[in-house]
Amino acid sequence: MATFSQLPSGKWRVQVRKSGMYRAQTFQLKSEARNWATAIEAQASHIAAGGYAPVPKSATLKDLLDLYVETFAKPAGKSKAATLSMLVRELGAVKLASLNAVTLRNFVDRRQKAGAGGVTIAGDLSTLSAVMKWGKHARNLDLPERLALDARAALVHRGLNTRSMERDREPTDDELNRLYELWDASTGRKVPMSLLCRFALATGMRQAEICGLKLSDLDSAAKSIIIRDRKDPKNKQGNDQTVALLPDAWAIVEPLIKGRKSGLLFPYRADSVSAAFTRGCKAVEPPIIDLHFHDLRHRATASFFRMGLGIPQVALLTGHKTWAMLRRYTNITAADVHNAVK
Repeated sequence: MATFSQLPSGKWRVQVRKSGMYRAQTFQLKSEARNWATAIEAQASHIAAGGYAPVPKSATLKDLLDLYVETFAKPAGKSKAATLSMLVRELGAVKLASLNAVTLRNFVDRRQKAGAGGVTIAGDLSTLSAVMKWGKHARNLDLPERLALDARAALVHRGLNTRSMERDREPTDDELNRLYELWDASTGRKVPMSLLCRFALATGMRQAEICGLKLSDLDSAAKSIIIRDRKDPKNKQGNDQTVALLPDAWAIVEPLIKGRKSGLLFPYRADSVSAAFTRGCKAVEPPIIDLHFHDLRHRATASFFRMGLGIPQVALLTGHKTWAMLRRYTNITAADVHNAVK
């Protein structure tokens, strides 16, 4: 119930006590105080009935997204940061109170028209769902948390494929040899691509992981190194893993660390490595079609199994959490199974 009292200054002080909630505010006019008290009492009734606060009428999706980024998502990965920026651009002006299925239908229409595929749009809606869930459960706002998930589920009815194709491309010996010849014959090359590719094949690491390795994280006695903030679908920040450097990898590392105690093991930018790899594939004769640096990881993972390593050992090297995640990076053939038995 609201109580009003006029202060010596002439202003009006209003206090609201309802359903365990207490709020107080001061206004110039009693009418302003009364309007505020009515809104607060309605909010208290709403919370008492459902446990969540009503969404402010003036609040937009941009307000929620900005608050999410400020309090939860920093530092976000490049992909997630780009998706959040896109959501602000495409849906930021929408009032939270009026966000509905039609709004998201129109959003999907625009994304399709812009050329986004089913996998991309599904990711957009998943990010929006995460923000809505956070707003409801962390900020106690009465938000339709399943709205984005329902829109994502409806993509299949549009004929959109929301599952990415599993890629099984591996570089062949011939392709690798042609690339090595090209890079080794080039003088003045800043990025030692042959060395980096051989290291990727010996470790199964991603290019960003390779370019982020620190000498201070290297254990020469144990022949191991720590990969910081390793990619993880749930928690990348602080996901540090100590991985073994197998003989081929250690043979590459050992001469690089002589006389060095700090800095990066490979002081090169990951995007520069990727660009150099793409240029190399185009420069060889004949050009190598549809090959990426990440495909070295496929070949490396399969080679670990061919060595006779088990799933737990390979998972530690590659950073995969489950067999389902690891399986798509393997390319074991029937002949490999026979060879293992022999």
